[in-house]
Amino acid sequence: MALKTTRTTRPPIPQEIGVLLVAAFIIALGFGLIAPILPQYAVSFDVGNAAATIIVSIFAFTRLIFAPIAGVLVGKLGEPRIYVTGVLLVAVSTLLCAVVQDYTQLLIARGLGGFGSTMFTISAMALIARLAPEKSRGRISGLYAGSFLLGNVFGPVLGTLLAPLGMRVPFLIYGTALVIAAGVVYMALGRRRELDADAANPRSRKTDIEVVTTREALGSPAYRAALFSGFSYGWLAFGVRNSMIPLFALAVFGQGMGATAAGISMTVFAIGNGCALMYSGRLTDSIGRKIPIVLGMSILLLSIGAMGYSTSLVGFIVFSVLAGLGGGLLGPAQQASVADVIGSGRNGGKALAGFQMCTDLGSIIGPLLAGAMADMISFQLAFNISAVVGLVGVIAWLLVPKTIKPVKLAE
Repeated sequence: MALKTTRTTRPPIPQEIGVLLVAAFIIALGFGLIAPILPQYAVSFDVGNAAATIIVSIFAFTRLIFAPIAGVLVGKLGEPRIYVTGVLLVAVSTLLCAVVQDYTQLLIARGLGGFGSTMFTISAMALIARLAPEKSRGRISGLYAGSFLLGNVFGPVLGTLLAPLGMRVPFLIYGTALVIAAGVVYMALGRRRELDADAANPRSRKTDIEVVTTREALGSPAYRAALFSGFSYGWLAFGVRNSMIPLFALAVFGQGMGATAAGISMTVFAIGNGCALMYSGRLTDSIGRKIPIVLGMSILLLSIGAMGYSTSLVGFIVFSVLAGLGGGLLGPAQQASVADVIGSGRNGGKALAGFQMCTDLGSIIGPLLAGAMADMISFQLAFNISAVVGLVGVIAWLLVPKTIKPVKLAE
């Protein structure tokens, strides 16, 4: 007699997380809208290329240094309040960018945006970790990443349509959209704020929301491995991809074709990333976190390492697609693994802040060191060293035991 297989119905997505998915798309859409014009906007204030790149870096730098404070605030005040406050700070920062009169004012405004960004990023991850059903954490992490990806894809397209209106208008549009998004999230998470307030009230009959500290999280092998893989992921998928690959395309294919190749590379990376995200979330819920992370990071590091030796446009595009697939495969599993450590119903702001700091640190250090190696020696060495950094993340996860039991979900 054939054995019957137990199939578990996939839990629905909580309403609060659904709101976060919509907000994530709006935030990423606006970021994609202003990202391509930001360096050009900085140059319009009579500064050089180096100063223009600092405008981009200051955002990531302030995210990094403010992450521990944001984690503490999430633990003390709850995710909904810090999320809305963070979105409003980014809105204020963006609106200020539209009216600044010199480079220094623009630098300060963008730095303020970095503070807000880390507040809503950590809050959103903490809410997903606390509210997502255990059997759907990977799928929800994939949907959240997909919302950001869609926004980043359509943002530059919208920016192209708005180009005739000047460089200040996109900042006004994005800032206004963020204010609206913050208002919608505030209303949608109102009930959650009341529940959290009741839990935090000593006179309440409800159980207090347990706060997971970084020290407690560090006791988990999966969390420790996620710190290493997060650093590698930030180095490869954010730092090197956004800064080194366009420069490499320029060096290999020349001034005219180089810009085209860089644009194609970014596009096909997003396509590969999106294709992987369609399945990676459910995959990590069914077979566990370890295999998707190891496989995804391996594909990503091999693609980046091999790209340094590619002298044809076809090879350049193929490696870009593969890098996107690798990033899309490991991203949701990595975030879900951290959510597993935190557990449902617990506040993990502090632990998530540590994870986010490692990712941001990789995205900052990666371009600096890889760029220096490319200038002093070669692009090949820069990409090879970056691949070694990815290998560190793979080794860290190979030492981790299986993270969750496979769950077979119903269609």
